[in-house]
Amino acid sequence: MNKTLNSFSFRFFIGLMLSGLLLAPLNGYAQSNATQKYTLSGYIKDASSGETLPGASVFLVEDPVKGTSTNVYGFYSLTLPAGKYIIGASFIGYDAQQFEVDLSSDDLSLNIDLSTAGIQLEGVEIRATRKDNVESTDMGKVELQVEKIKKLPALMGEVDVVRTLQLLPGVMSSGEVNSGLYVRGGGPDQNLVLLDEAVVYNTGHLFGFFSVFNSDAIKSTNLQKGTMPAEYGGRLSSVLDVTMKEGNNQRFQADGGIGIISSRLTLQGPIQKNKSSFLVSGRRTYADAIAKPFLKGTDFEGNGYYFYDLNAKANYIFSDKDRIFLSGYFGRDVFNFRSADGFGFDMPWGNATATLRWNHLFNDKLFMNTTAIFNQYDFGAIASFNDFSSEFSSGVEDWNGKIDFDYFPNPNHKIKFGANYTYHTFTPYFLEAQIGDTEINSDDRIRQRANEAAIYIQDDMSITDDFQIHVGLRASAFQQVGPYTTPELNEQGVVVDTLNYERGDVIASYGGIEPRFAARYKVGVDGAIKASAIMTNQYIHLVSNSGVTLPIDLWVPSSAKVKPQRGIQYSAGYFRNFLNDQFEASVEVYYKNMNNQIEYSEDYVPELGEPVENSFVFGKGRSYGMELFLKKRTGKFNGWVGYTLSRTVREFPDINDGRIFPATFDRTHDLSVVTSYDIHPRWTLSAVFVYGTGQTLTLPNSFVIIENYPHVEYGDRNSYRLPAYHRLDFSAVYRISKENARFYNDLNISIYNVYNNYNPFFVYASPDVPTTTQTADDLTNTLNWGFDMNLKQVSLFPIVPSITWNFSF
Repeated sequence: MNKTLNSFSFRFFIGLMLSGLLLAPLNGYAQSNATQKYTLSGYIKDASSGETLPGASVFLVEDPVKGTSTNVYGFYSLTLPAGKYIIGASFIGYDAQQFEVDLSSDDLSLNIDLSTAGIQLEGVEIRATRKDNVESTDMGKVELQVEKIKKLPALMGEVDVVRTLQLLPGVMSSGEVNSGLYVRGGGPDQNLVLLDEAVVYNTGHLFGFFSVFNSDAIKSTNLQKGTMPAEYGGRLSSVLDVTMKEGNNQRFQADGGIGIISSRLTLQGPIQKNKSSFLVSGRRTYADAIAKPFLKGTDFEGNGYYFYDLNAKANYIFSDKDRIFLSGYFGRDVFNFRSADGFGFDMPWGNATATLRWNHLFNDKLFMNTTAIFNQYDFGAIASFNDFSSEFSSGVEDWNGKIDFDYFPNPNHKIKFGANYTYHTFTPYFLEAQIGDTEINSDDRIRQRANEAAIYIQDDMSITDDFQIHVGLRASAFQQVGPYTTPELNEQGVVVDTLNYERGDVIASYGGIEPRFAARYKVGVDGAIKASAIMTNQYIHLVSNSGVTLPIDLWVPSSAKVKPQRGIQYSAGYFRNFLNDQFEASVEVYYKNMNNQIEYSEDYVPELGEPVENSFVFGKGRSYGMELFLKKRTGKFNGWVGYTLSRTVREFPDINDGRIFPATFDRTHDLSVVTSYDIHPRWTLSAVFVYGTGQTLTLPNSFVIIENYPHVEYGDRNSYRLPAYHRLDFSAVYRISKENARFYNDLNISIYNVYNNYNPFFVYASPDVPTTTQTADDLTNTLNWGFDMNLKQVSLFPIVPSITWNFSF
């Protein structure tokens, strides 16, 4: 039944894609020949910093439906019949502007500078804006404003975009302040996380308590969990696209903050005013430095933990047609342990990325971006004691090239197409050890290499003013290639031979067509019904032996044994704005099938030199639910309420005797209430309340001693559920100086877990040993003893107050 349904769905989507893409140029040709048309194009920027504004709206004031939005580099193109128009430009948090334009020739350029709200330019009349919540085909798309995030309560004062995303419907964490994202029933590896187009494989610091994204260096954060455009691929669940600031090209600027566990500093400014700029941003924790004097002379001397981030970016504008960007990120966590008896342990891990981009404008309708990317994630563990030493490492390294084109034939079409290629090198694990003169290592055969490539095309088409569709088609391919050495096993799992692959030899090949479709039909001026369906392939996988994302989790490629994950998701919803667009509301339902899901086998035990994929088992999953969202966009009081009702299950033939079981991150109920109130020009109060059904886990039912050997009996997979999680946070921002002062500074006072609820971080089971008068010898001679199991809860954070001083000049 499922195969028949998927086959029908695939043919149906392909038909839709091809029909739409073939009709697009015909539609554009017919319209272009109806009357003479001309094109207005340019960039929209922040007036004070020169930063481009992606996603800004450009539209006809008399008919806001006719318009477009800027691409990720702030470029727009709008083609209209010859004539005089009043053009509007708007962006969230900025004052809208209007311009009178006479379209009577081609190559008419209009670069627009927008000022932040409250700094409205003299003589500009504000009358209309686009209602993007109901105008676009986007479903499950969220754009976060960093300045608003900074007003919300933060654990220990660390502003975190990932934890803010976890407050949205359909997005969950795995527990107490974990930086992993679990989107609509998918695991953390099923999210494509990008920083300036470079993949970030591990998003967490301090074992997931904080994310790697420094808010002072971030320009925009976009999450897409419903309609994933064809330009994105390689993941099943969502895309988190984070863009770094370009740097102020108008004046030198410094921003920073000093908190209780870390400090940060960002420097930016023009290299050549209006032409080029730079940005350097750093962040470091200093608990280790503070504790060091107090640990001197104690058993804890030499122990410590810290993390740091460094973001850097530079750009140069050659002309309106050419611009280059160079950006990079380097982050590291370092944990050190030294014992009095000579045992030492070091555990460093982190990400590194580098991105070089060239923007080129061929004409006022065709924009190109070419990108070269390097990214790396690595984890290490180094131990030593007397004459023993060992070093364990794992990681992944990518070299990536891509090219993307934006084509704007007319207001009814926004076409994007391109291609990308990635060369992967995976090190699931690498071990070196030495005991005296004896050396052990897992050698180079553990490393796996792969090619991944894709081409795509997509189009946002306005069929009528009320009916708009998005069609896209992505073709992807993946190859695991040599050099590689792997043991060949027989049906009983016994090694019978060794397979050796030379450099460039193809070990396994996969590919697929991934259609994407979305539609919007307007219901009145302020409402819209939307629906979408997407197919996705995922060729690389994160395999975890725990319920949370940890740096020790392994990234592995698809191979002869490990098949690509494949998913299909259907969504539908009703979207509405009301009270003059002060409020946005939506109701969405979704259903998602996921095939070739990966877990460790239930009897998994690591073995040196054994390919880790031999320990995997495979199954399928599904997730379905409903998401409710209500947001107040404007005014002194704003915020949102998000609620998710969902179910996520897995089915593995080799787990739980083949019976369906709830996923670790299955949550029936998830509620978030976020509020912010400007009660005074100098005071902003914010509060966050969260409630969620407890996560599932597998625990032992009993502990039995049989013939002097202990045996633990476990219940069904994920049959136990932790108590519900709930927490209230509060913050107050006091602006010491006026908001537009040359030297601005404020205090952010946060209280995490206001009512001191003891939420479970984890639980463990211990045997309830009965009181007995028997001696130890009596117990030893007894053949069978059974004990009930007691559950003990470990909670992490009680009420946690913090204060952070922020400044900018």
